[in-house]
Amino acid sequence: MDTKVILDTVWVLLAAMLVFFMNLGFASLETGLARQKNAVNILSKNFIVFAVSSLGFLVLGWGLMFGDGNGFMGLQGLFMAGGADNSPATGEAYRGVYSAISWAGVPFWAKFFFQLVFCGTAATIVSGAVAERIKYISFIVFSVCLTMLIYPLVGHWIWGGGFLAQRGFLDFAGGTVVHSVGGWAALTGVIVLGPRIGKYTKDGKIHAIPGHNMSLATIGAFVLWLGWFGFNPGSTMAADPGAISHILMTTNTAGIIAVLTATATAWLVIGKPDLGMSINGLLAGLVAITPACAYVSVTSSLIIGAVSGALVVLAVMFFDRRKLDDPVGALSVHLVHGVLGTLSVGLFAQDGVGGIQSANGLFYGGGFKLLGSQALGVLSVGAFVVPSTLLIWFAIKKTLGLRVTAEEEIEGLDIGEHGNQGYPDFLTVDYVSPEDKAHFAETGAPVPDIVPIEEAVPVKVVASENVPKSGVKFTKVEIITKQNKFESLKTAMDKIGITGMTVTNVLGYGLQGGKREYYRGVEFETDLLPKIKVEIVVSKVPVRTVIETAKKVLYTGNIGDGKIFVYDVENVIKVRTGEEGYDALQDVE
Repeated sequence: MDTKVILDTVWVLLAAMLVFFMNLGFASLETGLARQKNAVNILSKNFIVFAVSSLGFLVLGWGLMFGDGNGFMGLQGLFMAGGADNSPATGEAYRGVYSAISWAGVPFWAKFFFQLVFCGTAATIVSGAVAERIKYISFIVFSVCLTMLIYPLVGHWIWGGGFLAQRGFLDFAGGTVVHSVGGWAALTGVIVLGPRIGKYTKDGKIHAIPGHNMSLATIGAFVLWLGWFGFNPGSTMAADPGAISHILMTTNTAGIIAVLTATATAWLVIGKPDLGMSINGLLAGLVAITPACAYVSVTSSLIIGAVSGALVVLAVMFFDRRKLDDPVGALSVHLVHGVLGTLSVGLFAQDGVGGIQSANGLFYGGGFKLLGSQALGVLSVGAFVVPSTLLIWFAIKKTLGLRVTAEEEIEGLDIGEHGNQGYPDFLTVDYVSPEDKAHFAETGAPVPDIVPIEEAVPVKVVASENVPKSGVKFTKVEIITKQNKFESLKTAMDKIGITGMTVTNVLGYGLQGGKREYYRGVEFETDLLPKIKVEIVVSKVPVRTVIETAKKVLYTGNIGDGKIFVYDVENVIKVRTGEEGYDALQDVE
C-alpha cells in the first residue's frame, strides 16, 4: 500500500479516536454541571447515545448523508453501510456510490468511522440541555431519530454534495452540521420539556441550581479541549502537515482567547470570575472556530474567539431570562456559536491561508457572496431542524411520554430511572455465608475477620443490663462549630484529658445566614454552611471543665461561634471486648 495512504489512514483514525474520546468529556462536563441525584442518569445517557447513534448511522445514516442522490438526500448505499475501498493504492475502480466522499484517499471504513464519531457528538449536545427531567427511553428514541434521519440529511446538504454545497456553503469541521443541528434540536427539546421544578418562580425570579461537582466539569472541559484537536484538524482526512498545523493553531487560539474574554465579561457583569462561564467560554470559542478553522488566519481566529467568549456569557443569561432551562449551557455554546462560526466564514475566509482553497470572505475582498451562502445555510438548517425535531418531541410526548413524574424529578432520576445512585452510602458486607466458608476451606485462603452469618444471631438485652456496672455517670458533650476551629479545639481537649472524640462534617442553618454565591450569572444565597460536629463522652473529667474549655477556644463574639449540647448517656459498651461502663470508656476519654 502507498505510504501516503498509510500515513493518511493512521492520522484519520487517530483523529477519530480523539473525537470519540470527547464522549468522556461530554459525560464528565454534563454530570458535573447537574445535581448529584442525577449523576447516573447523565452518565448512562452518554453511553447509550453513542451506541444508538453508531447503529443508526451504520444502518441508514451513512447512505442518506454520503450516498449519491439529489440535492436533498442520498439515495444509494442505504440500509447497511458498505462499498468499495477506494484508496488510491487498491487500484479498485470507484463505483460512484459515494461520490461526495471520494476526495478522501483513505479506506472506506476509515472514512465511515471518522464520520460516525461526528454523528454521535450531535446527539450528545442534546443530552445536557434536557438533563434532569427527561425520560430515559424517550431520550433514546429521540437520539435514534436525530442521528439516523435529521443529522444525515443536513450532512448531505453540506458534505454530501447537496444543495448548500452546490451554492458554495463552507463548513470545514461541523459548526453547522454538528453543533447547530445539535443546538437546534436541544432548543426544541428545552421548549417542549419545560424548565426543571423550582428553576423559575411565577413572578419571574430565576433560582440557580448549581452543578454538584465543578472538578468533574472542569476535567470534562479539558477532555473536550483535547478532543477538538482531532475534531478540527482531522477533518483534513489526510496527513497534510501544513493544513493540520494551521488548523491546530486557529483552533487553540480561538479557545484560549475565549476563556479570557468570558472570564473578564463574567467578572464585569456578575462581579466574580465564574468558573462555569470560563468553561462555557472555552467551548464557545472552539465551536465558533470549528467551521472556519481551515479558512481563516490565526489573527482572525483571535477575533472570532474573543467575540465568542464575551457573547456566551450574555447568551447564558439571555436564555435564563427567557425561561429556557438549559442546565449545561448547550444552547449558548453550540447553537449560538455554531451560527456565529458559520457566519464568521463569510466574513474572515481567506483563500489558501491554511493551504486549503476557499472563497474569500467579506473582509478579504470577496464581497457578500460567501456571506450570503453562509446565511442561507444557517436559515435552511434552522428551518428544517426546528419543525422536524418539534414533531419528533411531540410524537414521543404523546406516545411514550417525555418527562418523568414530579416525584421522580424531585427524588432524582438515578433512583426513578435506574434504581441506583452515583454516590451511594458505603455498604459493607459484615458476614460470611456457609458457601464462602467452604470456598475459603477449599482454596486455603485466610478467612476474613468477620462474623460468620450463622453465628450472627440477635442477643436478647434485659433492661437492667443497660445500667453501668461502675455506677459512674456518663455525659455526652456535642459541639457544633466552624471547621477552622477543630485543631484548636482538639488541642485544648487533649490538655484536659480528653483523647477520644467523634468528628463529623455537617451543614448548619441559623442566624449566621448564608453567603452570596453566583452560578452562571444568577446570584443566590447558600443557607446551609459547612460545620463540624464533635461528640465527646466523659465521666471522670468534669463536664463543666469540658464546656468552659470549649467556650474559651471557640469564642469570638460573632454569630457563628457555635453551640454546645449536653446529654445524659445511659451506658457505654465496647464492642471488641464486651466491657461496659467506665472500663469501655477508657480508650475514649
